[in-house]
Amino acid sequence: MEASHQSPGLRHSPESSGGGQGAPGGSARSHASAMMHMTFYLGYADVELLFPGLIIRTPGEMAGACFVVFLLAAAYEGLKVGREFALRRSRVSVRYSSVDAPGLDDGNVLLDARRTVRRRLLSPPHLLQTALHVVQVVLSYFLMLLFMTYNGYLCMAVAAGAGVGYFLFGWRRAVVVDVTEHCH
Repeated sequence: MEASHQSPGLRHSPESSGGGQGAPGGSARSHASAMMHMTFYLGYADVELLFPGLIIRTPGEMAGACFVVFLLAAAYEGLKVGREFALRRSRVSVRYSSVDAPGLDDGNVLLDARRTVRRRLLSPPHLLQTALHVVQVVLSYFLMLLFMTYNGYLCMAVAAGAGVGYFLFGWRRAVVVDVTEHCH
């Protein structure tokens, strides 16, 4: 494609250079969705969100998408606090019992240690933390990819949702700076 047809701030995606696969006419994607913005812009026409068929074409669709993105960002902040709360609750509920130290000649020390590790690894609180961690990671990367559309409206929705989510849920956090956060 000639440079005169290319808008400032747009780049061609790799799919647009040559014959695509799987679509009639040799192109895997339409011409409009083959362009990717590389600078911030405010627009609502032909904004592709995360998946090939999810395209915003009207101001109403953009407003709806911004509302959903706002809720996702707020939910992400709530999920972080919820995970911390569940972890504290599960730690408090653990009861430590005093156990006599096994003798040096007792060969059950390793066996007891393995049982303890297996019991904690497969405990419901740890399985819940694992599932919530996966949801948090996926949600954080979705929000990052939404921000990387460089659409100003979507970027503002992510930032506003994160701010409102922190305002609503952040006051409950025991730790202000979390080094395990993703995409921050």
